[in-house]
Amino acid sequence: MIPWDFLIMRELGISRPFVQDIQSYNTFKGTLRGLHFQNGEAAQAKLVRVLKGDVLDVAVDLRKGSPNYMEWVSVELTADNKKMLYIPRGFAHGFVTLCDDTEFLYKTDNAYCPEADRSIRFDDPQISVDWGIDNPILSEKDRKAPLLSESDCSFVYPM
Repeated sequence: MIPWDFLIMRELGISRPFVQDIQSYNTFKGTLRGLHFQNGEAAQAKLVRVLKGDVLDVAVDLRKGSPNYMEWVSVELTADNKKMLYIPRGFAHGFVTLCDDTEFLYKTDNAYCPEADRSIRFDDPQISVDWGIDNPILSEKDRKAPLLSESDCSFVYPM
């Protein structure tokens, strides 16, 4: 299997080049990361996949004015099914690990920018993502994330 091919992506209408690969390792089942995005000019599109283990991957449309504003999609990504998810600019991203020892890879079309890094609460009641878990393992960053209504998210549809 070819994990990523520029010509195939271009045929699908995805033509921005990816500039950075980021790999995440999570030790324990039930680890939840997200919902994350980069604000403003630092916004990122991502192509994500699992190298080892499996996750429930989530993308949330944060583009004000979008017909899908605050709607979310989820896909189970596993090392075995080799599925990938493309997350456009203007979306928040998160995942929860479904087993121990999970390795997650994502390509981004914009470099990591700490000043633009943002989070919203994984359990924001306006969005109501069904993570399939009651007590996730959260980082301090994710525990302290604001609700979308308290966020300075600046995405506007179309992007």
